[in-house]
Amino acid sequence: MGEAETRITQDFWNARYDTPDYIFGTAPSAFLRDYAALIPPRSQIFLPADGEGRNGVYLAQLGHQVAAVDYAENGVAKARRLAAEAGVTLDMRQANLKGYDWPEAAYDAIAAIFIQFASPDFRAEIFAGMTRAVTPGGLILLHGYTPKQLDYGTGGPSEVDKLYIEDLLRDAFADMDILTLKAYEAELDEGPAHSGRSALIDLIARRP
Repeated sequence: MGEAETRITQDFWNARYDTPDYIFGTAPSAFLRDYAALIPPRSQIFLPADGEGRNGVYLAQLGHQVAAVDYAENGVAKARRLAAEAGVTLDMRQANLKGYDWPEAAYDAIAAIFIQFASPDFRAEIFAGMTRAVTPGGLILLHGYTPKQLDYGTGGPSEVDKLYIEDLLRDAFADMDILTLKAYEAELDEGPAHSGRSALIDLIARRP
């Protein structure tokens, strides 16, 4: 992803978030609600591309120390506002994940939810960074769409190479212990941008 492409991506998301409404809602993803209990209490958690902050705020409400980034300034502003309204602390910053300086073994968990904006090479960079940044024994929680989502059109990218399949995720996190890896279909009701029948995939992996 070159500079021009990243600018287009940033402009696209800034435009989408330029509304008083939260396009993905203010409640956490159903995936995160289902698996949040796996994260030990008072964990240090990082969320890449957390958008309008619904998932980061939820984890902060559970008592975790949460850091998050998003490339779109409008998303960051809305996330900070949501955290203030919820009365929690969320370390939400504007950052580009392209070339991001992923710290070594800094987080007890990383939750990457619907971050399917990256080309395959960029995605590999993100996944490698996530693997490096989680502590030994720490968890990666990844949730997204499979290619069948193109049949539904109820959210997600339109480019098939940005969608996940089980073999892709198994290979990307081959150095980790995969605890859950499943593709399935479900009804989503997560704001106007994620609503309706959806083809989903979940990964839970632990760094040895």
